[in-house]
This record gives sequence, structure tokens and C-alpha cells, in this order.
Amino acid sequence: MNFLRNFFEKKLGPHFHEGGKWHKYWPAYEAFYTFLFLPAEKSSEGVHVHDAMNLKRLMSMVIIALIPPFLFGMFNTGYQHFLALGQQADLWQCMAYGASKLLPLVLVSYAVGLSIEFAFCVAKGHPVSEGYLVTGLLIPLVLPADIPLWMVALAVAFAVIFAKEVFGGTGMNILNVALTARAFLFFAYPSYMSGNIWVSGVPAEVNARSGATLLAQAADSEFLGHFRAVNGVGYENTFLSAFLGLVPGSIGETSALACLIGGLFLVGTGVASWRIIVSVFAGAYLTGLLFNALGWNAYMRLPAHYHLVMGGLAFGAVYMATDPVSAAQTSIGKWIYGFLIGVMTILIRVVNPAYPEGVMLAILLLNVLAPVIDYFVVQGNVRRRLKRFKTAAHVQ
Repeated sequence: MNFLRNFFEKKLGPHFHEGGKWHKYWPAYEAFYTFLFLPAEKSSEGVHVHDAMNLKRLMSMVIIALIPPFLFGMFNTGYQHFLALGQQADLWQCMAYGASKLLPLVLVSYAVGLSIEFAFCVAKGHPVSEGYLVTGLLIPLVLPADIPLWMVALAVAFAVIFAKEVFGGTGMNILNVALTARAFLFFAYPSYMSGNIWVSGVPAEVNARSGATLLAQAADSEFLGHFRAVNGVGYENTFLSAFLGLVPGSIGETSALACLIGGLFLVGTGVASWRIIVSVFAGAYLTGLLFNALGWNAYMRLPAHYHLVMGGLAFGAVYMATDPVSAAQTSIGKWIYGFLIGVMTILIRVVNPAYPEGVMLAILLLNVLAPVIDYFVVQGNVRRRLKRFKTAAHVQ
């Protein structure tokens, strides 16, 4: 390791520092150096705030928290593939097939996204941040396994440029970048992001029987309140199947259990807000109960707790809604922000079933409204303090 550090600092470093022939590309050099080693700069005098949780460590915590849905998504991709074909496969065969689908998506996501970020940072002379390390992993996890790689590259380029860099880069974006990529694909190439396309590597006629997600079945006008069997394997305990994740869907979103494991890690390390996660689930559950009371059709009568494990609600609540940049910042604002995401998710699912996965649009909408929520929360606090101040002054 010392050899590698000496190579970076003594051999490469002088060429990238001030006066070096490659000084223009210093942001790229600095990004690789700080990824491999801690920065050399240390505070030596004066008053400084020391905090162990810098951006690199924060992004590392999120990546660790993504391991459960990442590994389960890899397994479930293979599991659904062999199940649809009626073939027996062990754990490692399922993992191998899933890896053959997921890893190329991750490579394309990182290659395109980091290339664009490096280009922007070199052009502006800014250091490269670690923010895309998480975004580059989130994007493949919210996509179907058979999405063409060129579409992934196009969506990544659109999201990084128009949802991040035009606002100033990491920490300045208004919208969640990963969900922007998914929204771009959903509206630009709807046939690749909806319908019976969620089981990988099977003929179209087989996918028509096996690829319908629980949300797609519930949104069907012929839905009678129970989910049909897939390839002879029925959802006898549909709630448990959805909670565990043994159902068709986006690669990393099917398992609520895996998402909750990651969520506990994020909350325990102080990276994610438990207020947002809890309020998203609360908003979704209470809205589901409201529809249960109305009961105009079978979808409305679907037990409210099913909504919590169907689709990408758990993944969105844990990894997307808690994005510290695009979420609400005040404590009360986080409760309101998360609750409205849960409410809007179920409203979009049930009232407008053309968009069965409502959590994507709900989070993007509340990303836009988050500053407004914080504004009114802060103004409410100011008015209450002014009222107390005037009351105290009047008493004196």
C-alpha cells in the first residue's frame, strides 16, 4: 500500500498539482487519490469542527446498507427466471444468473455517470465528490433485469446532467437522481418499464403468465381481491411472499425484509431519518385503511398492510425518500414530507392504476415540495417565538 501511495504522491502528483502539465485534470486525480487514501490535509491550528462522518464515510454507509437488497435482488432475478421456465436451480445457480444480469447494469451505470461527473468537474475545476457512488448503485436496482444497456446509459446521462449537474452537482440537486433516471425510462420507453416484463430471460408468452407483479394484478379491472398463481406456484401466502421478496419486480425492490435490514443500519448509523421512514409507512397504511372503508372495488378493499410490502414502497421509503439533499430538512417537515409520500403513493396506485408503482412519482413530487414544507415549518416556528417574545415583553 505504501508503494501505491508513493506512486500517487511522488510520481503522479507533481504532474497534476499547480504548474504541472496535467493540472487541468487535477479533479480526476484528486478523486482517485481520496478514494484510495485519506486526504493528506490535517487541521493544525485555530478552532476546527472534527466529525467522523464526512461525505465519503456517509456514502460508504449507504453502500453497505444496499448490500441486502443488492444480493437478494441478484438471487431473485435468477429464482424468477428458473421458476418461469419450470427448471430446478440451487442458490448458486440463481445467484450466477442474477449476477449476469445485474453486474452489467451496474458497470454501465458507473461508467456513464462517473464519466459525465468527471467531465463536469474537470471543466469547472471542482473536486469530484463521492455522491454518485450511491446513485450509480441505486439506478440498476430500480430497473427490470432485461432493460437494454443502451437505455440505461441514456437514462443515467439524462439524470446526471439534468437532475444534478445543471443544479451545481452533489448536494445541490432538487430531485432524487436515481428516480429521475427511472422516470425518464418510464415515460420515454414505457413498454420496457411496464407490463409483463419483470421476469428475465424467458419468451414473451411465458412472461405473460409469470411476469405480472402484484401491483399490476391488483390494478387490473378484473381483480377480485386475490392474486393468481404464477406457473403453478400460487401465492398462498401473498403477504409473506411479498415481504420476503419472492415475487416479480424491479431487481432490488421486491424484498421489504431486505430493505428494512438496510434501513435499520442507516438509522442506527445516523445516516437516514427514521422520521421519514416511519411517516412514509404510516401515510401509506392510513390511506390504505381509508380506501378499505370506501371499498368501491376490489383494489380499494385490498388489506392496507399489503400496500406496505407491494412494489417499491419499502425501497423508496428507506433509500430514496431519505435522500438528505432532496428531502425535507426540519424535524416536523420530515414527518409531513414522509407522510405525504405515503399518501400520494397509494392515491396514485389505486385512483390512477395507469401508474401502478406510485412511489416513484410520489417521491419526485415531494422532492419539489420539500423546500415549501420546510419554509412553512420555519415560518410557523418564527411566529410562535415572536408571540412568546411579545407576551413576555408585555408581562414585563
